[in-house]
Amino acid sequence: MDVDNLVQKFQEEKDVLAYEKLYEMYNKSMLGVINNIIRDEDLSKDILQEVFLKVWDNIESYTPKKGRFFTWLLNISRNAAIDKTRSKDYRIHKQNQSLDIFVNISEQEEKEVSDEEKSLFAKIQKMSEKCRKVIDLIFYKGYTQRETSEELDIPLGTVKTRSRSCLENLRLSINR
Repeated sequence: MDVDNLVQKFQEEKDVLAYEKLYEMYNKSMLGVINNIIRDEDLSKDILQEVFLKVWDNIESYTPKKGRFFTWLLNISRNAAIDKTRSKDYRIHKQNQSLDIFVNISEQEEKEVSDEEKSLFAKIQKMSEKCRKVIDLIFYKGYTQRETSEELDIPLGTVKTRSRSCLENLRLSINR
């Protein structure tokens, strides 16, 4: 059964098997997105569970006409991770962590990614370097537009314009 049929079955009937299949299809990709922002595997797994609870509770808000299920789920995952990084508890937790966690942070580990995630990544790689940097900082690393402005040493207005135009170009390339 394809994704659209699974989503429709889940939306219409709250079908548990369809939900489990969707979880099975996307949990590793979403965990990767969350962990890329959080950098704490256990906390990332907790957030992933919260994301799929949100999906269960809010599946009726997904509209296929507005975009693909993968994109909707990606936004929920990304937003949940960013919300966590902005919470007071998270900041206190990060201040209290030992330095051991940072020893292997630069090592890339093999992870399974969905075909949709590979396709999205390929489309991003074809974009200009300016777009790739803004998308990486804002959407994959969870930076605010102000933090992105400071990191890239460009005006905030430029970041806002660039992120809007780059995302529009990405959206158009996905819908082709």
